Amino acid sequence: MAVKLLAIEPIFQNKIWGGRRLADEYGYALPDGAIGECWAISAHPHGDCRVSGGPFDGAHLSELWAEHRELFGGAPEDRFPLLVKIIDAEDDLSIQVHPDDAYAAEHEDGSLGKRECWYVLAADEGAQMVVGQRAKDRAECAEMIACGRWDELLNKVPVRAGEFFAVEPGCVHALCKGMLILETQQSSDVTYRLYDYDRLENGRPRDLHIEKSLDVIDYAAAPPASGEIAAHEVDGVTHLLHNESFDVVRLRAHRDAPVELAQTHDYLCMSVVGGAGELEADGERRPVAKGDHLIATALCERLVFTGELELICSYVERA
Repeated sequence: MAVKLLAIEPIFQNKIWGGRRLADEYGYALPDGAIGECWAISAHPHGDCRVSGGPFDGAHLSELWAEHRELFGGAPEDRFPLLVKIIDAEDDLSIQVHPDDAYAAEHEDGSLGKRECWYVLAADEGAQMVVGQRAKDRAECAEMIACGRWDELLNKVPVRAGEFFAVEPGCVHALCKGMLILETQQSSDVTYRLYDYDRLENGRPRDLHIEKSLDVIDYAAAPPASGEIAAHEVDGVTHLLHNESFDVVRLRAHRDAPVELAQTHDYLCMSVVGGAGELEADGERRPVAKGDHLIATALCERLVFTGELELICSYVERA
């Protein structure tokens, strides 16, 4: 069965810092409450998306990974390795850090680590985020945390729409209020909190994970000064990131300038973050618009994007 495209139904997650902006911006039918995250493409047990339409309608992405690996080029991983989110930061997120694969496998029941990156979809005037810290070693970091010297410890960066930030395991970080982010990450839900502003959830403070945080912080990493994109756009494509876990690209099509891609990857995750138009996959055409999320399978060879469209796409590069 030569299925070229999988349309993915998002899953929505309540978060203490979330809001309702995902309904306003994307027209999503949100459940009640403060919705902080749209898990747009995910096979993680905490949010396993379903396919919408086609021969696999209603199937979970994890099922297709387990039972139809031909759709993913026979990829060798034991789980679908990527997780794509849209995050609505109505309020500040906790100050946090994520482990790498080795630490997570040992301390978090075999989980993947959490390497991630952010494409800024929208940001209020004066918005900023935390990316990086300034302590020289574990002892200094522990002292600064214990004394609440957060202004000295944390590296804060102003944020504007269209910027991009890579967040490696070991990087202390926090999205702050007033921004909307497309996040591409490893399929992991492991977060270590250093500080949560003494907020209460259901009448109790949320758990902190100071010792694990101190274990995994990369004290040698230099904090970034901005999220300005240095890569050049070529024929509508900007290669934003390559690392050992995934690649991320931005596609921008215009009515007088369609974008054509050879689909040479095991699969290609695609999130439409702006505009509307048409996607052609090996001659099969379908309308697409802001808020749609799709996977081009290994059985697809050629993609053409027409109209006014902006997408963030991700894939795993093979050697």
